[in-house]
Amino acid sequence: MGNKSATVYGIDLGTTYSCIAVVDEYGKPVVIKNYAGENITPSVVQFDGANRVVGTEAKNVAQTYHDTTVEMVKRRMGDPNWRFTYEGVDYRPEEISSYILRKLVSDAEQSLGTKITDVVITCPAYFAINQREATAAAGEIAGLNVRGIINEPTAAAIAYGVKQDKDLVAFVYDLGGGTFDVTMIVIKSGEIEVIATGGDPELGGRDWDVMVVNYLADHWKQETGSQEDPMDDPE
Repeated sequence: MGNKSATVYGIDLGTTYSCIAVVDEYGKPVVIKNYAGENITPSVVQFDGANRVVGTEAKNVAQTYHDTTVEMVKRRMGDPNWRFTYEGVDYRPEEISSYILRKLVSDAEQSLGTKITDVVITCPAYFAINQREATAAAGEIAGLNVRGIINEPTAAAIAYGVKQDKDLVAFVYDLGGGTFDVTMIVIKSGEIEVIATGGDPELGGRDWDVMVVNYLADHWKQETGSQEDPMDDPE
């Protein structure tokens, strides 16, 4: 498992945005900013020859270069049949996710001036075993020592200061860019246990964006009387 005494970093591998954090000397989780000084990095990968562009630059060209850009790959994690093909080579979801993880770690290493090896990665509570294994595999492909896969609602409960020394039941809502789910957790004797979870893995902010754009496009056609569909133009 590697060096047990190594600092362990937490990674939120999100559908639309990802980030990396570490617990500081005061016991509080602190997000490490990326190279652009931002707390979050778009979970978008652009294939550009031998280069893999990850983050804001990839997100900015995703619509115009959709054939070479991958977004929301988290929805494909654990799917043995999904592949992204670039220049005749097939890439699995965990391989593409590994590029996102490498980017997060690389930026954090430059910011902190230290090597990062050990991580825990979050995933939705509803993720099945194959999806969790794919998430762990992404970290391993990225050259990381994955110390664990932790449920997102559990991580949220810890980060937001839910007292673990008091028995209680908490309801965690997770409305993200790609998913909306709710999880009931029980905290007892200092342990956090997920007892029920549900939601829609394909209902998030990104889906709302698409609906709004389609709505505006339809109204543009009605008001102009044009037979052209603005959605056919990548720009």
